Amino acid sequence: MTKLLFRLVIGGLFALFGLFSYYGNTDVNPVTGEKQRVQLSPQQEVVLGLQAREEMAAQHGGLFPDPTLQQYVDAVGERLVQRTSVRNSPYRFEFHLLRDPQTINAFALPGGQVFLTAALLARLGDESQLAGVLGHEIGHVIGRHGAEHMAKQQLGVTLVNAVGVAASDEYGSGRGAAAVAQAVNQLVGLNYGRDDELESDRLGLDFIVQAGYDPNGIVGLMEVLGSTRSGGEPPEFFSTHPNPSNRLGILQDLIQDAFPNGVPSNLEDGQARFSQIVGARLR
Repeated sequence: MTKLLFRLVIGGLFALFGLFSYYGNTDVNPVTGEKQRVQLSPQQEVVLGLQAREEMAAQHGGLFPDPTLQQYVDAVGERLVQRTSVRNSPYRFEFHLLRDPQTINAFALPGGQVFLTAALLARLGDESQLAGVLGHEIGHVIGRHGAEHMAKQQLGVTLVNAVGVAASDEYGSGRGAAAVAQAVNQLVGLNYGRDDELESDRLGLDFIVQAGYDPNGIVGLMEVLGSTRSGGEPPEFFSTHPNPSNRLGILQDLIQDAFPNGVPSNLEDGQARFSQIVGARLR
């Protein structure tokens, strides 16, 4: 009985520490104004992204060996940073075109490291769609989704450990209880990611419009991704970026609300420039 009480007390302390750490660390996002629970500073996010960028690139065959294409991706990315509210963020954005010719995907690390694969670039139709990809990934960085997810994941790990300590015995039931708690934590993470996607869509839409691109580029991006299947499976983008069924409709509604009289003619899709640079090298 004494051992059980001791385990319960230690497990409870683990849980209280995790909860205090998670709910006690909040910060206001300087771009979105949202109050967020994070445990990393923006400077720590930048360092984390820089440390992980080479490993992430290696998972997709390294960087694409065409400097002209890389410079083009850089130019579109820099336009999104310099002509929008993103320029006021504390992040250091770098854009990387990956060699991978099969995996249709894009992703961002905390702190501003943004990646897209050659397979995805080859399937886009114009520059506004490329801006839609990069704008969406910038949205993840600006939204601090990685830092939020890491804080929530750390809470989950702490609670899993607390359950393991409190329920442990010589028959291993504590290990089983911890495994169940781990599975629950993963499910919570999935639901949280869907909200991140919708926020990144909204932020990305704002960024491409501020940068002078046709907002329908991000709609076209979603349509391209939705129609791209390999062996009946959706593209990898929808594995790392959960795809709520109403995502496309929400974007279309946002564009309609912002431009009830139609998209202004000064917002460009950059189709000719995209075809000249990308079409000659990837198609």
